[in-house]
Amino acid sequence: MAIEVIRDGADLPPAQVLAAVRAAFAALARGEAAQPAQLLVPLAGGGDVITYPGLVEPAGVYGVKVSPYLPQPGGPALVTAWTLLISLTTGEPVLLCDAKALTAQRTAATSALAVDLLARPGAATLAVIGGGPLARAHVRYARQVRPFTDIRVATRSGRVDLAAFTAEAGDVPVRAVASAAEAADGADVVLACTSAAQPVLDVAALPAGTVVTSISTNAPDAHEVDPAALAGLEVYCDHRPSATAAAGEMRLAVRRGLWSADAVRGDLAGLVGGSDPGPTGSRVVFFRSVGLGIEDIAIAGLLSRS
Repeated sequence: MAIEVIRDGADLPPAQVLAAVRAAFAALARGEAAQPAQLLVPLAGGGDVITYPGLVEPAGVYGVKVSPYLPQPGGPALVTAWTLLISLTTGEPVLLCDAKALTAQRTAATSALAVDLLARPGAATLAVIGGGPLARAHVRYARQVRPFTDIRVATRSGRVDLAAFTAEAGDVPVRAVASAAEAADGADVVLACTSAAQPVLDVAALPAGTVVTSISTNAPDAHEVDPAALAGLEVYCDHRPSATAAAGEMRLAVRRGLWSADAVRGDLAGLVGGSDPGPTGSRVVFFRSVGLGIEDIAIAGLLSRS
């Protein structure tokens, strides 16, 4: 048995990552992939382990990413992620990779794919809420799908590493602004890239046609937009069963009787495959991703061929 172990996640070309993620959702649309629900196992004393399984038949693999969240006394939590691919031909493992860095790439690529499918063709102004590696990766990937000419960044702390964002933005000017509301003012696309457990932006105040993406975290009921706002939005997600089960604002909105999961207008497989409708332009468009095993498989598959 030969298994390739990759400990250093390669900095893969964004165009290849986007193509691989799109292909995974196309396979899901054709019935050639399967996306089971993610499994969260709480740990005694705090923390959890999340498992992201997936099956992509054209790639010939079943895969699973395992991501522990381990609180540490007197310091930040320890977070790791490992993806394992199993051959559907031999039943043996073919790849094990450190997926922590790759998670940022697949998350940003998924958001960028949503922007490509949902945003106006001439979208030029990009707002980013968040200042960490995920936010910077979102800038890198969003630039692959729309000709942005203005990028604004806001953080909850007010600190923005402009040099780091400029490195991702190429020749597009990047500005640090004082608030999420200022960043979103007049923006065509707003990328929320925080670990917030409370709303970071009043999406209801945005003009119709604005696309807002959200990742948040898998902490219980974590959310970046007000659950009460969902009823007034055109809501899309990465995968209907997964997002409606895990996304905090969706869970809260359903629990409070403010919104129904049946109101999700489309997901990425449906949009890529053409079975779900695009935005009407009459409301703000909200896209929510929670992270999927088929995305992790797509990225790991690129590593195994690099």
